[in-house]
Amino acid sequence: MSTTRKRSVLSYIPGYTNNAVLQLIIFSGVAFVLLGLSWGVIKIVYEGSEENFYHYFVGNIALPSLAAYKTHWWTLLTYGWFHFNGFWELLSNMLWLYCFGSVVQMLVGHKQVIPLYAYSLVVGGVFYLLAQLLPLSIPHTVGILGSRAGLMGMAAAAVTLTPKYRFYLTDTFSIPILVVAGVFGILMILNSGFYLPIIILLIGGALMGYGYIKLLQAGYRPGAWIYQFAQKAESMVTPSENASRKKQNKKSSDMLHRSYEPKSGISQKRIDDLLDKINQKGYNSLSAEEKDTLMRAGKE
Repeated sequence: MSTTRKRSVLSYIPGYTNNAVLQLIIFSGVAFVLLGLSWGVIKIVYEGSEENFYHYFVGNIALPSLAAYKTHWWTLLTYGWFHFNGFWELLSNMLWLYCFGSVVQMLVGHKQVIPLYAYSLVVGGVFYLLAQLLPLSIPHTVGILGSRAGLMGMAAAAVTLTPKYRFYLTDTFSIPILVVAGVFGILMILNSGFYLPIIILLIGGALMGYGYIKLLQAGYRPGAWIYQFAQKAESMVTPSENASRKKQNKKSSDMLHRSYEPKSGISQKRIDDLLDKINQKGYNSLSAEEKDTLMRAGKE
């Protein structure tokens, strides 16, 4: 009998369980669909008012200006998971994520990818907020969405791990990862509109990616607590089959202990031995003779 935990629906996707890059891509796709559905609902309820869409939904997930952050503190954890500028932004970002994330995953394992990505988003967001204090920063009234800081963190992590890595497009043609990362960084800066806080957000994400790998190389595991917490939470709602079986056996054993008392011809030790066997291996582990002994003990 299997003793593994019950699997989620997504775990049946080939390669999903041990592929954190795929998990991030799927999660980002789901978030994109939810963003579209929310726009559809608000369009129906408020007759297509774009202002209401920003007010009721985007305003509560996008990273706002520093002045408004006090009343929207949770956006530091939400802004990086949604892509607002359409499907092509999502597609291009997920291709970059796959490009650099697959390298990181191959070298340090899948359990480092999601923490690295999430930390980079948070640190990039903090840098964005603090950058608005700079004298040259122009006030930004529209909140920002997107995974730019996370992608920069992943790119920096990949380069830090293996600066001499090459992407082979054919057997004889390859591109150094430093060149790919350089092109990616330039595109991110151009896409920022040269808005200083967003450029600093990119720098913050990259620094987090670099720092995360350095912590790993020093023997620390900064992302371990995330999986420990997830595992504990999962065990609370989907207990393992092994634990369920032990619980059932204990319940059966307690019932049997209450039911069976010493009878003529059957000693208490004999009954206790049989009950211990049930508790350890289950009722089906008893032989026909042992089952008959318990049955006679209960009837006498």
